[in-house]
Amino acid sequence: MARNLVIVESPAKVKTIKKFLGSNYAVTASNGHVRDLPKSQLGVDPENDYEPKYITIRGKGEILANLRKEVKKADKIYLATDPDREGEAISWHLKQALKLENKKVYRISFNEITKSAVKASLKNAREIDMDLVDAQQARRVLDRVVGYKISPLLWAKVKRGLSAGRVQSVALRIIADREEEINAFIPEEYWSLDANLKVDGEKKLLTAKFYGTKSKKMTIGSKEELDKILSEVEEADYSVEDIKKSGRVKKAPVPFTTSTLQQEASKALNFATQKTMRIAQQLYEGIDIKGNGTVGLITYLRTDSTRISEEADASARAYIGEHYGTEYVAANDTKGKDDKKIQDAHEAIRPSDVTRTPAAMKESLTRDQFRLYQLVWKRFVASRMQPAKYETTSVKIAAGDYRFTVAASKVVFEGFRSVYTEADEEKETGNVLLKGLDMNSKLTRESFDTKQHFTQPPAHYTEAGLVKTLEELGIGRPSTYAPTISTIIARRYVAKENKNLYITELGEVVNNMMKQSFPSIVDVNFTANMESLLDGVAEGKVKWKTIIENFYPDLEAAVKLAEEELEKVKIEDEVTDVICDLCGRNMVIKYGPHGRFLACPGFPDCRNTKPYLEKIGVPCPVCGKDVVIRKTKKGRKYYGCEDNPDCEFMSWQKPSTKKCPRCGSYMVEKGNKLLCGSEKCGYVENKENNKK
Repeated sequence: MARNLVIVESPAKVKTIKKFLGSNYAVTASNGHVRDLPKSQLGVDPENDYEPKYITIRGKGEILANLRKEVKKADKIYLATDPDREGEAISWHLKQALKLENKKVYRISFNEITKSAVKASLKNAREIDMDLVDAQQARRVLDRVVGYKISPLLWAKVKRGLSAGRVQSVALRIIADREEEINAFIPEEYWSLDANLKVDGEKKLLTAKFYGTKSKKMTIGSKEELDKILSEVEEADYSVEDIKKSGRVKKAPVPFTTSTLQQEASKALNFATQKTMRIAQQLYEGIDIKGNGTVGLITYLRTDSTRISEEADASARAYIGEHYGTEYVAANDTKGKDDKKIQDAHEAIRPSDVTRTPAAMKESLTRDQFRLYQLVWKRFVASRMQPAKYETTSVKIAAGDYRFTVAASKVVFEGFRSVYTEADEEKETGNVLLKGLDMNSKLTRESFDTKQHFTQPPAHYTEAGLVKTLEELGIGRPSTYAPTISTIIARRYVAKENKNLYITELGEVVNNMMKQSFPSIVDVNFTANMESLLDGVAEGKVKWKTIIENFYPDLEAAVKLAEEELEKVKIEDEVTDVICDLCGRNMVIKYGPHGRFLACPGFPDCRNTKPYLEKIGVPCPVCGKDVVIRKTKKGRKYYGCEDNPDCEFMSWQKPSTKKCPRCGSYMVEKGNKLLCGSEKCGYVENKENNKK
């Protein structure tokens, strides 16, 4: 009997696939990559056409030995690694490492681990796609030369084992640029004015928002402007000037891609990107379902396509028709935005079988697995449903020369919303309009609500927001988002607090050095263009070594120039006036994993260290002692009193010695402006006004 061997990446898949294929097939796993570039050297030979030098990954020798034994027994070998570029490269590495040149070797791939998908892949067995392999080789070599050429420079400059990366450095810059934007933001004052109106015959009051004049919308910029408007509308007669009714349609969402799943899981479930990918991997590889054995519940989790197979589409529509009614079934496919960057190699993320409802699977899943599966299932079902329909009403109310408005909407057909609402949408609450309101309604003003507001700076990036930006800019690929974010957090370049990402002091140092010495590496457009070139390799339009040939010499030149400049600005330990308690020497400033600290220069004889608190020359507004630069546990910089914890003063912005002329509070620096530290005041002046 002919013996067939199927090699998959993950041991978790072995049992499931073996069950589908029967006794004629042996199934074993490579446990991911088996070969890679060596860690101890560059592993790329610029003198020999940039040929990469691959070696067996440490610890994989035994796995390869076992695979060789299985290969000897087999007549046909099927390489069933993941259905993406990395999976294609792993198949190629397996073929090389196991010396399969003279064997019958076939590449098979499946988007979901189901019996029909696995059986179909055997019927469509093919050769290894060297274009996909080369695209992955190009990415790996690019990442290696950037990391191994630039990291030693960072080490030399900042005196510790830092690292740089092709995609991580751009991600760090994006966060740093947002931080600069936030720090430079000057809030502007504005006021809101609501009129609470009594409608004849109604018990509830109607709240109308200030709009402006009959001809234009107005923003109330100050208390003086507000008082002027109030004086005119207090005595005005209120009447309904216009009522408009219209319909609005909200389209069903498209199914999840890797990026949108990470974003929605962050918003709806509070999952970090890495956690989302880990749980999605478990759902894809297979869960032991009571009565069914191990079953892959979702399709492949690394994708940037919203395409769905015809079978899955028909199955979802049939399910919706049966459980919700034919009026809920979408007329045609929900299309995502056309995007040239999309590889469209496989489908969107969806349930492998729509009839496996989250409720039916709940007993077999952990809490987190259930929540993520439910999110995927609901989104997919919703994508095949009719739009939600709303009836909207907008009312314009006249008050002398000014106008107020009331807007309300109500759902007239739930459509896809009967299954799925996005995390952001759940927070929206529609205004309920009074039923008795019409053009002849008599209105009486009961009261006004006025509130002072200040415009808000752009929000700090969250993991979800950063993923969205990376995808929009064409930086990285579905498989790279989570590891990129994990790396910059693990390196302490970025701190994560309450979902928000903040650049640390260390991150600022690295980012500034990269911008100064390697501007193209951290240039968003350059990195996005590089991704397009890698896509060109995958499509067979560009030779992969051509990309390296064009990139490497410029990198080499930039590194040499930076080395020369670094020698000129070699940083000596900065001596301080802080005396070592143990030996009496003047302590010096050193860099460590968490930034700067004070150390005794008598090391190793004296090992005394202290936190480094840099004074900014400003007295504490609360107690008068010195304000120093401090850091949170995760490395985010702030300004606090040297007498902490006895004095609790802290500010995210640098305090100034000047007092606010309006309220007497301390002021803070923002770019070339000084702002009052009290949020209620909002006083702003140019910094130059403070210079004599």
